[in-house]
Amino acid sequence: MTDSMSAQDRLDLIYENLHERLKEEIIEDVIFKQNRSLKIYWGTATTGRPHCGYFVPMVKLAHFLRAGCTIKILLADIHGFLDNLKAPIELIKYRAEYYRFVITSLLRSLNVPIDRLEVVLGSSYQLSAEYTMDLFRLSSVVSEHDAKKAGAEVVRQVANPTLSGLIYPLMQTLDEQYLDVDVQFGGVDQRKIFTLAAESLPKLNYKERAHLMNPMVPGLSGGKMSASDPDSKIDLLDPPDIVEKKLKKAHCAPREVEGNGIIGFVEYVLLSVDSLKNGGKGKFVVERRKPEEGEPLVYEDIATLKADYEADKLTPQLLKPAITKALINLLKPVQGEYQASTEWQEIAIKAYPPEETKKKEKKVKDRGTKFPGSKGGVAAKPDGHVEGEAKDQVNLGTGAEEAMDKLGIQQKTHS
Repeated sequence: MTDSMSAQDRLDLIYENLHERLKEEIIEDVIFKQNRSLKIYWGTATTGRPHCGYFVPMVKLAHFLRAGCTIKILLADIHGFLDNLKAPIELIKYRAEYYRFVITSLLRSLNVPIDRLEVVLGSSYQLSAEYTMDLFRLSSVVSEHDAKKAGAEVVRQVANPTLSGLIYPLMQTLDEQYLDVDVQFGGVDQRKIFTLAAESLPKLNYKERAHLMNPMVPGLSGGKMSASDPDSKIDLLDPPDIVEKKLKKAHCAPREVEGNGIIGFVEYVLLSVDSLKNGGKGKFVVERRKPEEGEPLVYEDIATLKADYEADKLTPQLLKPAITKALINLLKPVQGEYQASTEWQEIAIKAYPPEETKKKEKKVKDRGTKFPGSKGGVAAKPDGHVEGEAKDQVNLGTGAEEAMDKLGIQQKTHS
């Protein structure tokens, strides 16, 4: 496909559906003047289980590959550990492997060529002496304020942050140089790190890179869809009943298009994926609830869908079942590969070990010293005797006569 595309067609495909572009002249110099393959890297910290939001960057990676770009995917295992221990150090190896399975499966499901794609593990080069020295050099030209600001939307924010959160954006900056790329691609939440990289690399006498950003699909409950927040996402391996349940509960206010994650998913995933698979315009079909209500609603562009939603012609009650059906079908190839791969399943258990359910311990009821008949500081023992400071006050003796005498009971005499 690339051979039949003009340089302008390749550039248009690279820019399609992006939220923002920085330093376009770097990209255009490679495409038009150097006439070579554009080298792009996309990185992901290997933390929680990847979710359906990952289809957004995967679709763009598919566009890049079809435009003849060379892609490096960075599995940022050390970044996952640095981000407030989102990935415990003993699990990062397995989580990186899990991400490798997921990402390659996602790309295969989109029917895109992956011969120009390379998957790189962060720790394979980030622990070298040269990289470490450059990290020290970079830390001497970046202020604490700028490093903290750069990671504000990416690194988990806590009341008492650790220094690792400041190292995170510095390493992401250096990765552009060590992966030898022209462009770094990521979500719009990465913008501040991209700006830091553009400003800082030239201070180490390294060249500045271009940056491409895709929009972020809002989570199910609003806000960002996050791998480390199970309530905001649909897992790629969630079974159909769970997908349906989560989408039923998802935030989808009538007539509201802005910040609507359900509509965002149609725009940036379902229409784009259908376009990739069919080699033409994407199509999204919404079935009517009853046949007598008319023909299904068919959308080939997001503008028409948004207009119908704002006019209440397309309602949440119609939209959610349509997305549920489309998403379940989209997940089938990935879930099929998972079910067929014993290795992937074993890695999944090691990467995300099931939480142990703690058995509740039975508490011994302590009646204290206030229950009727209690005397402070005494305790009854299994054999019936009592111990404690006040044992003399409650001890009834060793025989019946002594006990009756203490209780003030008069013995009856029988004639």
